[in-house]
Amino acid sequence: MDNAFIEAFNAGFRAECLNASWFLSLADAKQRIEEWRCHYNEERPHSALGNLTPRAFANQGQLGPVSA
Repeated sequence: MDNAFIEAFNAGFRAECLNASWFLSLADAKQRIEEWRCHYNEERPHSALGNLTPRAFANQGQLGPVSA
């Protein structure tokens, strides 16, 4: 149970990136993995963030005070 977050990440990384790609070279692998990392960290919804993207979640605090 201590590694639940890591195991979930590894499963997603394997399914969405490693198993979905046929790398032609080390440079190709680095490029595709970097593209996946950027997508994962900026554009992909995360259930832990209420199904928001990390960017949308981070921007929630930048909306300013809400007046009643």
